Amino acid sequence: MFSSGFEDRLKADIFMVKSFERTRPRCGASRNDYYTEREGGRTMSAAGEGSANGRGRLYVVATPIGNLEDITYRAVRTLGEVDLIACEDTRQTRKLLDHYGIQKATVSYHEHNETERAPELVERLQRGLAVALVSDAGVPLVSDPGYRLVRAACEAGIEVEPIPGPSAALAALSASGLPTDAFHFGGFLPIKPGQRAHALEKLADEQATLIFFEAPHRIIEALQTVEQVLGPRPVVLARELTKIHQEFLRGTAGEIAAQLAAREVLKGEITLLIGKAVGPPKDDTPVPEAVASLVRSGVSKMEAIKQVARRRGLSKRQVYDCLLE
Repeated sequence: MFSSGFEDRLKADIFMVKSFERTRPRCGASRNDYYTEREGGRTMSAAGEGSANGRGRLYVVATPIGNLEDITYRAVRTLGEVDLIACEDTRQTRKLLDHYGIQKATVSYHEHNETERAPELVERLQRGLAVALVSDAGVPLVSDPGYRLVRAACEAGIEVEPIPGPSAALAALSASGLPTDAFHFGGFLPIKPGQRAHALEKLADEQATLIFFEAPHRIIEALQTVEQVLGPRPVVLARELTKIHQEFLRGTAGEIAAQLAAREVLKGEITLLIGKAVGPPKDDTPVPEAVASLVRSGVSKMEAIKQVARRRGLSKRQVYDCLLE
């Protein structure tokens, strides 16, 4: 049984929602919308319609990364009210739109056509249309297409409105157990072994949790590179976030790589998190052997010498002299 106080607050909240539905502005309404107090709740009134310059507005809308319930009321309303939705994959976005009963025109906008499509969309925005930009999952532009369109819209004087929401990187970080006071998001690691090792080497002294996206068929190789370059730091692998088979694996990069190698099948989207830099780890492997191991993984000899020197607190000359012995 609810208390009378709780029932009163519940009635007030219901009244507020109904009032908002009656008076809410269209998605193109000015950001100068204001709230007015009213007994029993608040109602929202629109201060104006459309952009101040008479042009359309571009909405950068975050969408669920797995669970379709992870979307804001504002995002659903915006998608339902814009004139056009630019999608990374129209088929993928259609699943979301159908789930919420949204019937809106869509157009593809992905890495293979964004050079040509961005000017077309800016032209529509200049004619006064409201356009929403979405990716397959999460926040557009974050390891997804959209930069060219947003940049072109800004240069054309078109207002760009962010509609915040789900982010795989932040979701993984929040549940990782790794430090959150500072973090570095690096997108996808390079595919080639040498370039991947070099990218990690440049971040070796970063006093922040490192966050990357990685594909299932490359994750074991990536973890092995992390172990070689950064040593036995704490690592967290987040897979299939917000989905039925969500999981978090914790340990060193080598330990997690061994767990994954024992599986027959490995699927799903992966977020890789690496703990902050620590002091040089103890490594009893002979210097020539350590250098040779890195070279076999695809690292150049000079880069291997540099990595071994940094990890052991030696100069490059000292490492080079060990190779000559």
